[in-house]
Amino acid sequence: MVLDLVVIGLAITVFPLSVTAFVLVLSTRGGVWKGLVFILAWLACFVAVIAAVLLTTGGKPPAPHSPPSTASSAVKLAIGVGLVGYGWYRHRSRRRKRAGAAPSSSRHKSSGGLMARLDRISLWTAAGLGPLLQPWGLVAAGAATVVGADLSHTSSYLALFGYVLLATSSLLAMEIYMTFAPDSAGVRLDKLRVWITTHQEQALVTVALVAGLFLVSRSIAQLTS
Repeated sequence: MVLDLVVIGLAITVFPLSVTAFVLVLSTRGGVWKGLVFILAWLACFVAVIAAVLLTTGGKPPAPHSPPSTASSAVKLAIGVGLVGYGWYRHRSRRRKRAGAAPSSSRHKSSGGLMARLDRISLWTAAGLGPLLQPWGLVAAGAATVVGADLSHTSSYLALFGYVLLATSSLLAMEIYMTFAPDSAGVRLDKLRVWITTHQEQALVTVALVAGLFLVSRSIAQLTS
């Protein structure tokens, strides 16, 4: 379970769409406060999903090859296949777009329009963006993995805490940086946004394929062991 949560947590924390949106939120007026409520809403939703799973299982992992255990592995397999298919689709779409190469200026214009809209959002809207922009396929894979948590052992609590912290680590790092060094953080986060925007397709394909192939291999191993 720990290895699965580490890989899923890493995939969530580097998911380019969430990171880009959070950088844009931090760059708006009052961005530190908007970023804080974004993170709090993100964490509340994230923890609520885990708590719902643990309440369903009673904090006890299902027996191997039991219907709940098989269903959990089957869900992860389906999500893994979906991620691989999504990554492959984005890869093929990117290759097709190269021939028709849409002007990069349109991409920057779109980012500028999004930035203008985000600059006017309220704290409540920023809070709503937190759960909305979570990569829900990966969150669901994490929930299916948490089914195997045994709350009678302290190690399971530590694993779950580490998973939540890891999945939120990129947002927390940017928020802390922006809070204590706003000038340098603003410059570096803007460079990060430009880099992610430029390489967003490659990043999405990489995250989707790596996470998807990992989930497929792990779930097949669990189903056939």
